[in-house]
Amino acid sequence: MAGAGVRIADASMLDFCGQTMQIDSPDDDAAALRAALDGHFHPTDGLVCTDEPIVPRLFISDMDSTMIGQECIDELGDFAGLKERIAAITERAMQGELDFEQALRERVGLLAGLSTGAIDECLATRIRPMPGARVLVETLKKLGCRTVLVTGGFHHFADPVAEQLGFEHVVGNRLEVAGGKLTGGLAGGIVDSAVKKATLLAEMAMLGESATSLATGDGANDIPMLEAASYGIAYHAKPKARAAANGWIDRGDLTSVLRLLGIPQSQWVG
Repeated sequence: MAGAGVRIADASMLDFCGQTMQIDSPDDDAAALRAALDGHFHPTDGLVCTDEPIVPRLFISDMDSTMIGQECIDELGDFAGLKERIAAITERAMQGELDFEQALRERVGLLAGLSTGAIDECLATRIRPMPGARVLVETLKKLGCRTVLVTGGFHHFADPVAEQLGFEHVVGNRLEVAGGKLTGGLAGGIVDSAVKKATLLAEMAMLGESATSLATGDGANDIPMLEAASYGIAYHAKPKARAAANGWIDRGDLTSVLRLLGIPQSQWVG
């Protein structure tokens, strides 16, 4: 692709339903091109890049509201009768209005005394993958991409979700447990936006300078990771995360990521 350009997937509003199209900017002004698309064709699924997209060597993703359709801590809060209160804090944190660590510790503290059995029940009855999540992960793996799930949520949820979807490595927080109940604290360090970015950079260092990376996320704590990736795609994201990323999915499911990368459906797994 010469100069800056946008690849648009499933742009039915342009009568290209089910297709991927490419628009080039003659003056290399990617920001202006994106602003024009947002102004005239919103919502869209798009990726701004200066070269033809390629299959990344690394895929790193957020979990809650990205790979799964729920915020685990909000659903767990429902078992404690505190969902509305906890969800309000979550929303403000994901919008970037609250300090992430402070908001996380406050929400976890509200869960003190909850039985670990609630986690198992929550996993079984509430937590569901986003449409297209497993297809995305398994297709990228088949094409030689390393897959990492990195979350400001908890290993109690992330480990089984990663196994279900096919992620090879998990980075997350650990809920502190004593006597079969949550203590209201966390064990070990906090996985925040800085850790998410550091995880991407560490993984990329092992793959070499020329390797490309893909990151997906939806909230303010994903912004440094999205900005550091070759392709940072904001998935049905909060405004700040969408604005920071060079890719966005407003309409489609997670298979739109494959379309944006130009991977034909004949190569998709499942």
